[in-house]
Amino acid sequence: MSGHNESILREPLITGDNITYAKITDDILMPVENKPNKAWWIGFIVASLGALLWVVAVSYTFWNGIGSWGLNKTVGWAWDITGFVWWVGIGHAGTLISAVLLLFRQNWRNSINRSAEAMTIFAVICAATYVVSHMGRPWLAYWVLPLPNQFGSLWVNFNSPLVWDMFAISTYFSVSLLFWYTGLLPDIATIRDRAVGTRRKIYSIFSFGWSGSVKTWQRFEAVSLILAGISTPLVLSVHTIVSMDFATSVIPGWHTTIFPPYFVAGAIFSGFAMVLTLLLVARKVLGLENYITMFHIESMNKIIILTGSIVGVAYLTEFFIAWYSGSEYESYAFVNRSTGPYWWSYWMMMTCNVISPQLLWFKKIRLSIKATWILSIVVNVGMWFERFVIIVTSLHRDYIPSSWAMFYPTWVDISVFVGSIGLFFTLFLLFLRVLPSIAIAEVKIILKSASEQAKKKIIEEGSEKPEYINEYIESLEKFDSVKQEDYAKI
Repeated sequence: MSGHNESILREPLITGDNITYAKITDDILMPVENKPNKAWWIGFIVASLGALLWVVAVSYTFWNGIGSWGLNKTVGWAWDITGFVWWVGIGHAGTLISAVLLLFRQNWRNSINRSAEAMTIFAVICAATYVVSHMGRPWLAYWVLPLPNQFGSLWVNFNSPLVWDMFAISTYFSVSLLFWYTGLLPDIATIRDRAVGTRRKIYSIFSFGWSGSVKTWQRFEAVSLILAGISTPLVLSVHTIVSMDFATSVIPGWHTTIFPPYFVAGAIFSGFAMVLTLLLVARKVLGLENYITMFHIESMNKIIILTGSIVGVAYLTEFFIAWYSGSEYESYAFVNRSTGPYWWSYWMMMTCNVISPQLLWFKKIRLSIKATWILSIVVNVGMWFERFVIIVTSLHRDYIPSSWAMFYPTWVDISVFVGSIGLFFTLFLLFLRVLPSIAIAEVKIILKSASEQAKKKIIEEGSEKPEYINEYIESLEKFDSVKQEDYAKI
């Protein structure tokens, strides 16, 4: 962990004056220790209504069977698998920010990793509900586990993609949950030390006796690195396995080797977009502008540009593969996507995922809070349409024209998906109330080296070249939490 002074040319990761360790703790724990404000209550009530809709729709599905969805003999997968893959993709950014950026010693992750990790946990929960719902007999869901049961030793069919998904999701969820909770321990102990009564007892249990000793911190950092090393391959493996649900079939439009890297890039793309959607609102409502700065927002926008460009290249590569293969069925699958009955969903996907991210090349848009927030939602809408296009348009017209059919969602399809969004936001808003949304301990580590006040101290000492100082001050123009007049005084 960095304790040295960084170059004056590096943009600050913490802004504001008179930032102390105590102030960091007070600012971040404000929503946890105080009563929720009006904005939180409005969001929670709306999200809870969505979660209630989800309970109703899923209960209806369990009672009446998946025939209550809009599936037919041709389109056996539709909104259910679309929602499943979409939620798994959203959960990817948390592990990438936490694990990969930790291994690469990228300190800008410190302000966003906690919320991203929580987002991962809740998104995977939403994804898992789709798998259970689609089984038809959800009370037999445990059959996907190679466990002893009342029939004796029942071993699962390892040729089934359903089993692959179970192993992928359970592994990803377990490691992500462990990584998230391990990082929370110092902060839970901080809340414990400040709490009284029943709250103190509850947080004492969940802090696992954290003492803050040197030995405790050494073990904490060692375990964090080990978990980061374990989690990093999961970023690639989990969505690769999900893509194999399609790629190992013989359906035109699915049977292609580009799916694993294409799905992984798309998952990171949508995951970072959801992180921005959540954090831009939390940043404003919770008053965390000094800790989630424009540098964090711009860095995430740059990753969205990169992964969005990869996804765009993958779309073009799919068309090239279909043409180069010489297979009339493969070629027709892609022609049908762009010009067939579902052409509107294909071009919605292309607009949202290929064209809209390219707007972030313009610095003015990249540094605009409103534009970034709108584009983050557009990206997630586009990524949902991508999964819909891949699944439905590849199935509704197959080899035999007599079997062609259209898919039309029912109110249950729509309610399960909209309700899952409500469930996700309900869990996330509860998380903001009981746990710190920013890693307090990790932000404190960079206070002495990467904060704005540390840079000011360097300027006041006069040890840096004037041209470097001018370049640094110019870079601060994009920060909405920096007071430019302070530098005029210096």
